[in-house]
Amino acid sequence: GKKNVKRITVILFPERGVPVMRLFNKYITVFAWAVAAVMLMSGSVYAVPSDSEKPQDTMISTENMSDDIFEPLPEESKPAATSADLQISSKSAILIEQKTGNIIYEKNAHEKLSPASVTKVMSLLLITEAIDRGDISLDTEITASEHASEMGGSQIWLKVGEVMTVDDLLKATVIASANDATVALAEAISGSEEVFVAEMNERAARLGMNDTVFKNCTGLDAEGHVTSAYDISLMSRELLRHDIIRNYSTVWMDTLRGGKSQLVNTNKLVRFYEGTIGLKTGTTSKAGYCLSAAAERDGTVFIAVVMDAPSSKERFAEARSLLSYGFANFTFRSFSVPSEELTDIKVKGGTAEKVSVRAAGDCEFLLEKVNADRVTHITELDEEIAAPVEEGEQVGMCRIFSGDEEIGTVKIVASSSVEKMSFLKAFLRLLGQMAVV
Repeated sequence: GKKNVKRITVILFPERGVPVMRLFNKYITVFAWAVAAVMLMSGSVYAVPSDSEKPQDTMISTENMSDDIFEPLPEESKPAATSADLQISSKSAILIEQKTGNIIYEKNAHEKLSPASVTKVMSLLLITEAIDRGDISLDTEITASEHASEMGGSQIWLKVGEVMTVDDLLKATVIASANDATVALAEAISGSEEVFVAEMNERAARLGMNDTVFKNCTGLDAEGHVTSAYDISLMSRELLRHDIIRNYSTVWMDTLRGGKSQLVNTNKLVRFYEGTIGLKTGTTSKAGYCLSAAAERDGTVFIAVVMDAPSSKERFAEARSLLSYGFANFTFRSFSVPSEELTDIKVKGGTAEKVSVRAAGDCEFLLEKVNADRVTHITELDEEIAAPVEEGEQVGMCRIFSGDEEIGTVKIVASSSVEKMSFLKAFLRLLGQMAVV
């Protein structure tokens, strides 16, 4: 019926939904007619992401219409050979390697800007941590409050009293950037959005996000709600430590309500860029076009953040350029100290003549591929140490170099404790030797 038609939203445009009837009146295209016909026949309600604070029936611009989610990204030119070759028109950007946190490229990385729905990276971090603690589970059922159902912008049109599992609400939050789903999860974890936002700010402080103040958990424009590309990279890196997020951030399309509501990922890179594992888009009139994009190839993960890009197309293109620059020019390495270099050390005045040693861990570092064959190391061990020796006490160092540049170190420590020799211990040892004779 006519009522159902008005609730259908064309799924071509991920960042701003447009009611079909209004779209028919002004911006009809052959493809839109075809998609709308399929929707009408299926009777499905499509949840289309939008960060706009405008009402759901607000018209979108022609520019946004041309940037439909099923249109492949333009062919990528050869990845930039140097950071100077990168052409980034976004107001702020950064590229980091996930495991080490090394910054590869940055532009105005600490400028405080509105992040739009990229805010949800922090919301999702608190949600995944709550799941890890056992506070909630994916099967936990949550009842939508009036406050959650009143959220504007991107939404799945939760009704007051509607019950959904954490799993379904996570789908809606990550894939479709649904504000109502995000608030419902926040309320379930902390009791209210206000308390949850306070916890977001506390978590941001612990991560060293000094450019950030959150005013809500959704990213809707609010005075003083700001962060930076650098801070987004910090919370994105932390979120990716939780493997559960990939169950949602790598999904291109999914459904809710038994297939009646269909979701399309707001992140085009998920479908059109090899290795994409997330993470979150964001768009408002104040923030412009934002994106935290992560991709993994051969075990190496890069995170690219762009803020206030001129258009949605440029947002994805610039994030892809940053990621491709990382994959083309850098490689991740893990270094272990050779076992043959971990020789025993003499102990002076101890109950044992020697103590065995071990490496305190491995050294992980990011290396330019042109220098991959120039990695060397120097292992330095004390020739002799005085008792007492504590287990774990540093007795040496392995230094790793790329060319002449030191790129990492590994501590070498005692594998066991050695007590200091006393007169009594020496006497008892002598008695023991005499008894054997």
